[in-house]
Formats: sequence, C-alpha cells, structure tokens
Amino acid sequence: MIRLYAFLLVLTLASSAQAQLATPNPAGLTYGHVHLNVVDIDRHKEIWVEHFNGVVVEKGPLTAVRLPNMLVALTEKEPTVAMQETIMDHFGFKVRNMDTFLAKWRADGLEVGRVFIGAEGQTNAYIMLPGNVYVEMQEDQGLSEEITGYHIHFISPDYEEMLAWYTDIFSLEVKPRGSIQTTTNAPGMNISFGNSNSPRLPTRGAALDHIGFEFDDLEAFCKELEAKGIVFDVPFRDIPAIGLKIAFITDPWGGYIELTEGYDEF
Repeated sequence: MIRLYAFLLVLTLASSAQAQLATPNPAGLTYGHVHLNVVDIDRHKEIWVEHFNGVVVEKGPLTAVRLPNMLVALTEKEPTVAMQETIMDHFGFKVRNMDTFLAKWRADGLEVGRVFIGAEGQTNAYIMLPGNVYVEMQEDQGLSEEITGYHIHFISPDYEEMLAWYTDIFSLEVKPRGSIQTTTNAPGMNISFGNSNSPRLPTRGAALDHIGFEFDDLEAFCKELEAKGIVFDVPFRDIPAIGLKIAFITDPWGGYIELTEGYDEF
C-alpha cells in the first residue's frame, strides 16, 4: 500500500508535465505509440512513471503512459509470445545518464541485460520489464530531457524488403543510424531493420502487440492506403469515448500497426 500511495503521489505531481508527440512532418505523420500486453498493469504503470518519468492517462477502457515523443499503451493480458520471437524485437529510449538510470533500475529489483557500446558509439544497455518486455537504452548526455523515446527495431531475414515497404507506405526516407544502414525516421522515432537467420513470428498477441503512427488527417491517409491496395484489419472509425480515430493494418511480415488521430491530445 505504501508503494501504491507513493506511485499515486508521483503521478499527481507529474500530471503538470505535458509531454507530447513530435511535430508532424509535412505529410501530417508523426510517431504515436507502442501497445503492450502485460500481466500486471499496475506494476507497469509504476515502472513507467518512476523510471521513465511518464504520466498515466486513462480514457474509458484505454490506459496509456505519456512520454516525450511517444505513448506506451497497456492492456492487462497474458502475452502469447515474447517480443524477441516476433519481428518487433525491441524498442528503445535515450537517457541522459546511464549509470544513474541502471542503478535505480537494479535497486527496484528489475533486470539489466548486456551493457555495451552501441551502433552510434554510445553506452547502451538492454533492460527487461515484467512480462518479457525488452527495451534498449542509449546514453546521450546532451539530452534536454532526462529520458525520451528513440527507436523501434525490427528483425527479419527480409529486413531490406521491410525497410522498403515502410518507407513507401509512410512516405519516409532511408537514413542510417550510426553503423546501421537500414533505418528510417518518422518524427520522434527511428525505425531500424536488422537481419535474422530465421523467420520471426507476427506481433499480434505478443508482449509488444503493435506500434502506432499518428496523423493530422487519418481518414485522408486511409483513403491513400486504399488506393495503394492495402487491406485493413480494422477500417477507419471514430471512437469519441476515448477521443480517437483509428484504423489497423498488418505489414506483409505480420507486424500489426495502428493508425490514429487524437493521441497527440492525450
């Protein structure tokens, strides 16, 4: 109970910190969110507030944590598969001081994996959240904020084809990230693609169920996708109860993608 009260106090004090998504590009697109399936949603809310400086937002059945450049949406559900078995291997953040972050992480009894020098010549570390949620941290001492969302990393034998699909569908440009050549940037988030020796599983139902892109005019973008022959899992719809317009598609390798309009107001 003491831990819960402390968490609620932090949440109340943090509510004035209005983190938001990155400024959309000229096409009206910005990066939106990752959506996790987690067994213990209260523990995840604690972690995202205490270690990532997030702000919890709840609208109807939707629970999300607002962070600089992105949101993390949470559904209390047993994952069907671990993230690292799917094409969406992990997602990542930049942190101003890695030693400080990892010391607090370990003190909370949370798992730290490999610490190494990453593709951009900075100190990186893999950490694990409850439910096999796999996250990569990268130190950047020049950050204006203590921590911010940074990248999503896809892994597949077809990684080059995946890069071509994402840059075409979302009108993005290939832009290397350090020594990684197969990456692209949406506002607020790098999207990297790496090789795998074996096929990976689709993401739906996994610990990382799907990622999301936010649009100024989602209905217009959905019409563009229809013209390209994209088949929707969930067609465009407006859900006033949670203040969102949404649609869902799946990439050719099983990556589940939510398209939204309204997350930037959370």
